[in-house]
Amino acid sequence: MSDSFAKSELNTVHRLPKRGAYDRETVFALLDAGLVCHVAFSMDGQPYIIPTLYARDEDAILLHGASTSRMLQHAETGAPLCIAVTHIDGLVLARSVFHHSVNYRSAVVFGCGRLVDDPAEKMAALERFTEKLLPGRWADTRSPDPNELKATSVIRVEIETASAKIRTGDPGDDEADLALPTWAGLLPMHTAFGNPIPAPNLASGIPLPDYLTAYLKEKQQR
Repeated sequence: MSDSFAKSELNTVHRLPKRGAYDRETVFALLDAGLVCHVAFSMDGQPYIIPTLYARDEDAILLHGASTSRMLQHAETGAPLCIAVTHIDGLVLARSVFHHSVNYRSAVVFGCGRLVDDPAEKMAALERFTEKLLPGRWADTRSPDPNELKATSVIRVEIETASAKIRTGDPGDDEADLALPTWAGLLPMHTAFGNPIPAPNLASGIPLPDYLTAYLKEKQQR
């Protein structure tokens, strides 16, 4: 397997191509860092785009939800899908309106889905979803029962091709604007977790799990 996705008309970054990246390491890192993706598809000539949780399993994206989901029912037919994940790292404030921007990291992947109907594979996928949200959570909670499994669909989308696009750095003001008396620079943006809030019906005496404490500590140190 190549370390990079082959460039094609489908995945090539045309606008500011120097920001594009095609290596699997970069694309997979962006996918793994996200929680929500947007799935784009077309049905009967009507385009749709749906935000949803996801997980990555090697060269595939896993999607899940209600078995009645129109998106998942469409995906299991093998229809083509486009999936995007975006991280915003800050506002780029220039001296001119034209050069305002954001620093971002994004990945766009293309592939076709299939229904995961093998019970063991399906359960493993649901574990992967849970562990992506919070490592250690799967073993600390009740597993899905048969009725819950029946009500849930899992779709595996093999990544056929993909690309990343990343903007970093300062505003790109024109030379003629540098003398303008306008503040310019970066406004960094970070995602942060707050303090855990127990459910109002949580039984007394149940402590915060160690894996959650460790997860918060790790996130706060970044």
